[in-house]
Amino acid sequence: MTTSLSSGRALRGLGFLAMLFPLAAAAQQQPAGSIRGTLLDQATGQPLPFTNVVVLRAQDSSFVAGAETAENGRFALEKLGLGNYLLKATAVGYQGLRRAVALTSAAPTLQLGPMKLKSTATQLAGVTVQGERAAVQESLDKKVINVEKDLSSVGGTAVNVLQNVPSVTVAPDGTVSMRGSSNITILIDGKPSNSANSGAGGNRLEQIPASSIERVEVVTNPSARYDAAGAGGVLNIILKKQKKDGWNGQAILNVGTRDKYNTSLSLNRRTGKLNVFGSFDLRDDHYRSRMWSDQYTTLENRTLRTYQQGNNLRHSKSYNGRLGFDYTLPANQTLTFTVEPNFNRSRNTGTQLATLSGDTTARIGSTFRVTENIDNLDASVDYRRTWDAHKGRELTGSVNYTFLNADVVVAQRNTEGSNDLREWQQDLDVRLNAVAGQLDYVHPLGEKARLDAGFKGQYQRNGGTDNFLRQQADGPAFDRLPDRSYEYTFRELTQAAYATYQQEINKWRMQGGLRAEYTHTSGEVLNGNGPFRLRYLNLFPSATVERTLPGKDQRVKLSYSRRLNRPGFMQLLAFPLYQDQRSYRIGNPTLRPEYINAFELGHQVSVGQASLTSTLFYRHTDNTIQRLVRVDEEATQRYGSGAVITAQYVRNFGQATSYGAEVSLNQPLAKWWRLTASGSLFQNTVTAATGNEANRRIISGTARVMNSFTPTPKLDMQLTGNYRAAAVTAQGRVAPVGSVDVALRQRLFSDRAALTLRVSDIFNTQRNRSESFTENFRAEYYNKWESRVGYLGFSWYLGSNKPPKKIENQPQGGGGGFGG
Repeated sequence: MTTSLSSGRALRGLGFLAMLFPLAAAAQQQPAGSIRGTLLDQATGQPLPFTNVVVLRAQDSSFVAGAETAENGRFALEKLGLGNYLLKATAVGYQGLRRAVALTSAAPTLQLGPMKLKSTATQLAGVTVQGERAAVQESLDKKVINVEKDLSSVGGTAVNVLQNVPSVTVAPDGTVSMRGSSNITILIDGKPSNSANSGAGGNRLEQIPASSIERVEVVTNPSARYDAAGAGGVLNIILKKQKKDGWNGQAILNVGTRDKYNTSLSLNRRTGKLNVFGSFDLRDDHYRSRMWSDQYTTLENRTLRTYQQGNNLRHSKSYNGRLGFDYTLPANQTLTFTVEPNFNRSRNTGTQLATLSGDTTARIGSTFRVTENIDNLDASVDYRRTWDAHKGRELTGSVNYTFLNADVVVAQRNTEGSNDLREWQQDLDVRLNAVAGQLDYVHPLGEKARLDAGFKGQYQRNGGTDNFLRQQADGPAFDRLPDRSYEYTFRELTQAAYATYQQEINKWRMQGGLRAEYTHTSGEVLNGNGPFRLRYLNLFPSATVERTLPGKDQRVKLSYSRRLNRPGFMQLLAFPLYQDQRSYRIGNPTLRPEYINAFELGHQVSVGQASLTSTLFYRHTDNTIQRLVRVDEEATQRYGSGAVITAQYVRNFGQATSYGAEVSLNQPLAKWWRLTASGSLFQNTVTAATGNEANRRIISGTARVMNSFTPTPKLDMQLTGNYRAAAVTAQGRVAPVGSVDVALRQRLFSDRAALTLRVSDIFNTQRNRSESFTENFRAEYYNKWESRVGYLGFSWYLGSNKPPKKIENQPQGGGGGFGG
C-alpha cells in the first residue's frame, strides 16, 4: 500500500469482524472448507499487509466470513461450508478485487495463490500522478520544504540540504544564515541541538545524512511558541520516521571522485502497537583546498605586511547511528524513545608559506595539523496524547539529554625561515552535558479557535581545558606552558512559558501570543578573566494576521515578533584559540544579548498549477553583536620578523537594520518540465566599527533556479543554479559567489532501486573571498575548496519503500557522497 494503516484502524477492523462473527457462524453449513491466498501490489509485486478479505454467499451476497492479510500478504478463511461464494478484497489506494470461487466435496480446500491488486494512481502520458505533498507548503507561521522534491543533497549531509532551502545560505565553514543573519535557532525534530551551527564542538549538521531528512520547516518570523533565541529565525529539521507495517528500509552506497565514500542502512519493523526503527551511516571523505591572505598594518610609523598562502587536505570519518521505538498506549497515547550516537574523526593537514616585509624581508614556511575527535550522544523520550471526542486537543511532552565530548588539537611547526623549528600544539577539550524538558498543550475552542500553552526548561553544564604545549628542544616530548594554558567552566539555565491564541473569522485568521524567558548564565576562565554572571528576564510578543482575498486563490499575511540572540559560551570565554601561529580568536565576558524586532508582509497566489509567493521584511537589531578583527600589537612586537598577529573578537555596539523582499515561483512549463525559482533582494545597514565613518550599507541578495525534467517515467534530471551577492560586515565586505549543478536519477528493477549520477559546481566557481579594514589594518582573504565533484550512487529499497515518484535530493558541493 502507498501508506501504512494505523494500528487504530487495524483494531477497528478486528472489532468489526468480531461483531460479524456470529452471523458467519450461523451461515455456515458444513464447516469443512477453507480458502487461502496472497495479495500483492501489481506494480511492485510486494505483499499488501492488513488488507480486508471477505467471503459472500453467491446467491444473495450475504456475509459468510472475513479476515485480514498478514504482513506477508497471506490470508486464510477457515471452517467454510461447501458451496458457491464471492471473494472480495479491498485496500486503500487500490482497485477492489472480486472473484467467484466454489468449494466442493471433491475440493473443499482452495489455494488461490498470488492475486495482484492494481493501484488507483492515474497514468497520464508517462507521468505518474499520485496524492503527494507539494514541494513547498505554507501555513500560518511557517514554510515546509519537502526534501524529496529536490535532487540536490541525497548522499550529502544536512548542510547540503539547507543549501537549497529558500531564505537560507550556507557559508564554506558550514555556518547557516537566513536573510544574512547567522544568529538562527536550528532544531532537530523540534528539539535544540547544542552543536548545530558550528562552534568548538564541531558542526552537528555535518553528521546528519541527507537521506534521513524528511522535510525542513522554515520559520522566518517565529511566534511565541518557539524559543526567543535566534535573531534570524528558526530552522526545524524533521528526520524520517518509518511507520509502515512489517519490515521496511533503505540501503545506500555512494562514491565521489577523489576518495569520497558514504554508505547507510535504515530499517524499521512495525507490528501492532510497536514500531522499532534504526539507522547507521558511515562517511569517509577527503577534501582539498587552497588559501591565501594579505595583511597590512601600521605600527609606530612602520608598515608591516604578511602575505600567507597554503594548501590543505581534510580527511574526515563519521559514524552515525539512530535507534528507537514508538509504542501505542491506550486512550490515544504514544510513547517514543530515541537514542542517537555520533562519532566524528577528522584530520586536516597542510603547508603554509608566509612572506614578511617591513622592517625585514623574510620567508617562513610551516606545516600544520588539526585533529578533531568528537563524540556526541542525543537521547529523548517523547509523549503524545490526543482525544477522539475533542478533535484537535493535544498534549505533548519531551525530555532530552545531550552529551558532547570534543578534543581538538591544533599543531604547527616551522620548516624554514626561523631559528626555532620546534612544534607547538594547542589542545582544546570540551565536555558538555545538557538536559531539557518541554510540555505543550493545545485546546480547541470551537471549530475555528484554539489556545496553545507550554513550559520549557533547559540546563547546560560545560567545562574543559585549553592547554598550550611546546616541544622540548632535545626530544619529541612536549611541555605544558602554564601561563598560556587555561581551564574554564560554563553554566546556563533557561526557563520559559508561553501562551498563544488563534482565531478564524470568515476569511481572516489571527494569532497572538506572549512568551516569557528567564536566563541565568555564569562562567569563569581560570588563569584568565575572572568569573562572570548574567541574569535577565524578557517578554517576547508575537502577532500574525492573514486574510484570504476574494477571487483567485490568494492570501496576504502580516506578522510581528520580538527576538533575542544570546551569546554562546565560545563568545563569552576569554581565552585564545589559535587558527595558526599568526591568528587567533578570543571571547568577551562583557558581551550581552542583542534584541531584534521583525516585521513581515507576505502574499501568496495560485493560478492553475503555478504558485507565486512574495514577502516584504524588515528587521531592526539593538545592542548588535559585531564580529571584528584587530592587530595584537604586543604579540606582533614579541613575534618579531615583521609578522602581523591578528585577533578575532566580538563586542556589542551600534544597531543593524535589514529590509528587503523575497519571491518564490513554482511553475510547470510542460508535463515533463517544472521550474522552481526563488530570490531575495535586501539592504543591510550596520554601524561602522571605527565610529569615524558613516554606517556601512549594501544592497545584497540571493537567487536560486532549479529546472526539473522527466524525459521518461523512470528518469529524472535536474539543473540547478545558485547565487549569493556581495555582503558587508562592520569592518569589510564579502565577495559574491555562485555555482551550477547537474544531476540525473534512473529508477530500476520495478522501482526497487535507483542509480544517481551528479556533478556539483560544474564551472568550479565556488570560493570565499573577503576583505577587512580598520584605521591601521587592511587584509584580504581567499579560500578555494574542492567543490567540483562527480558522484555516483546506488540505492536499494526494502519492504514497501520505493523511490519517490518525483525527483529527490543529491549531494551538494562541499560535502558528502551520493545516493537515494
